[in-house]
Amino acid sequence: MNRINQTFASGQDTCAAWLYLPESTKPAPVIVMAHGLGAVRSMRLDAFAERYCAAGYACLIFDYRHFGDSSGEPRQLLSVKRQLEDWSNAVKYAKKLPEVDSQRVIIWGSSFSGGHVLKTAATVDGVSGVMSQCPFTNGISSSLALHPLSLMKVSALATLDVLTMPFRKTPVMVDLAGDAGEAALMTSHDAKEGYDALKPEGQSIPGYVAARFGFEISRYFPGRSTSKISAPTLLLACMMDTVAPVGPTLKYARKLRNGKVVELDTGHFDIYVGEWFEKVTAIQIDWLKTHFPV
Repeated sequence: MNRINQTFASGQDTCAAWLYLPESTKPAPVIVMAHGLGAVRSMRLDAFAERYCAAGYACLIFDYRHFGDSSGEPRQLLSVKRQLEDWSNAVKYAKKLPEVDSQRVIIWGSSFSGGHVLKTAATVDGVSGVMSQCPFTNGISSSLALHPLSLMKVSALATLDVLTMPFRKTPVMVDLAGDAGEAALMTSHDAKEGYDALKPEGQSIPGYVAARFGFEISRYFPGRSTSKISAPTLLLACMMDTVAPVGPTLKYARKLRNGKVVELDTGHFDIYVGEWFEKVTAIQIDWLKTHFPV
């Protein structure tokens, strides 16, 4: 397989991407991928892409604006609207790539981006298939999964960030993962260890985002988009998920018109590494071969 550095325009900025191309004599279906809450492509998305590429699929993995190798100021600004725009532009860019089959564009998301791909599939033309794993689907339920003291602290930092926006170039930040009671967006017993396990050794990746996002998360309900998705959809639900509660996800999944739901007896972060990573990628590749054979 080959990995090629790419960039595509989104708004006034550019998103950095990797294009994985399999050894093939004809253009392959392409899987467009981006990470979850505050994460970047080097945090194990390359491992997933290598599995799919070895099975014959092209992959386009991108970093959102304001994160990783993409442009955008201020840094670490997490905006649902902007990230959905990035997804739309990534799909449009993938369809123009001469190396891939533009008629077979599959979008893949995990955790927060697992919700983004549901929303994108319902609103953006040209999506042929959807893979969503441990998806964030309901902002209220995910907010309530926070430790109560953590929720109060995040709200206080979000308020400070909003009030000081006119006077500061650098936002007030909030940690992505922490222990129960700390000011962080994920405080379950497995959040900090699970999130840190995704970071490649020796690579410094910020573990925080602009705190104003604390107000935005509770107003985002991508699971409500499932009834509007017509493309084949594979949804992997982690039944022991402590970050994106599985109850609302399963409820929304029942509204998929052309969906397959696989329930996994494991936690939110387990599917990125080790035995569960192998199980998940095998399930996904089998689904891809059924709906988008190469």
